[in-house]
Amino acid sequence: MKVQAIGLMSGTSLDGLDICFASFEKKDSSWAFHILNAKTFPYSSEWEEKLRNSVHLSSEDLLELHSEYGFYIGRLVKEFIEKNQLDNISLIASHGHTVFHQPQKKFTLQIGDGRAIKIETELPVIYDFRSQDVLMEGNGAPLVPIGDHLLFSEYDACLNLGGFSNISLQKNGKRIAFDIAPVNIVLNRLAQKSGKHFDENGDLARKGVISEPLLSQLNTLDFYQQPHPKSLGIEWCYEYIFPALESIDVSDALATFTEHAALQIAAVINESTIKNILVTGGGAYNTFLIEKIKAKTKSEIIIPEKEIIEYKEALIFAFMGVLRMNNEVNVLSSATGSTADHSSGITA
Repeated sequence: MKVQAIGLMSGTSLDGLDICFASFEKKDSSWAFHILNAKTFPYSSEWEEKLRNSVHLSSEDLLELHSEYGFYIGRLVKEFIEKNQLDNISLIASHGHTVFHQPQKKFTLQIGDGRAIKIETELPVIYDFRSQDVLMEGNGAPLVPIGDHLLFSEYDACLNLGGFSNISLQKNGKRIAFDIAPVNIVLNRLAQKSGKHFDENGDLARKGVISEPLLSQLNTLDFYQQPHPKSLGIEWCYEYIFPALESIDVSDALATFTEHAALQIAAVINESTIKNILVTGGGAYNTFLIEKIKAKTKSEIIIPEKEIIEYKEALIFAFMGVLRMNNEVNVLSSATGSTADHSSGITA
């Protein structure tokens, strides 16, 4: 069975909308994939500001943005399809943009109404992959482990360095996964204070001096002592991270937080017997961060080709849509902490 689908991903680091068109084929119990086309549509400064401030909107304004953003996504996907003359598309699977994520209170919100995407593209759309898991007592994250398990099984572990870092790996016959620490959501915010969109190659951090008191303060935050499964949201950064970094020079803050992220990531890698680990997400290009992680662990750190680095999450959401279409499990309770494996996503 061969299926072609489009996956959409908008990360907390606000780089833009990732669109991935891929084919998936099931042979016996294993899956193969092929990325056919992929593109990132960077957000305009206006859209970046809208999404960044969405957490502060009134309920009415947030509902308006939910619809507006859905139509905006739909137009981008339509442009992508027409420009590349794509056909035989079974579905579009959209992650949406996370505004709130508080699983302990039984809610998570990813805006970008899937019905609006369907109206623009005239294609079946599957969206809202996280809410069902949260209602089933899970964290609603991370969701990509199903793809790591079925599409990238040749690696002992998969590490994503996006707005937040998360890892997935096999342990005692089960796929476990959890968020480790914030990464680009903090590094990008700091770099923007220096007039940069992000800290390219970690060059600004490389010039800074680590603040040992701040590093100690960050490393002793309660989240890092909690058992997995666990996940992070931007609200946590507003409460614990951003205020702590306000009082020191930008380069020093970048140096300190890069060291902090590397320490937390390496500690998780070193807890398990991991021979090789696939690293994806925008942070894979941060050579300073990668150097620090490599220096703190003996595992082989594998940086794949550009397409996988940049589009693995969008690819896996397309795959999750395919699984959902067939009513197959696309969320693993061993990764999210929900009461059972399940097939998640609303169909428009």
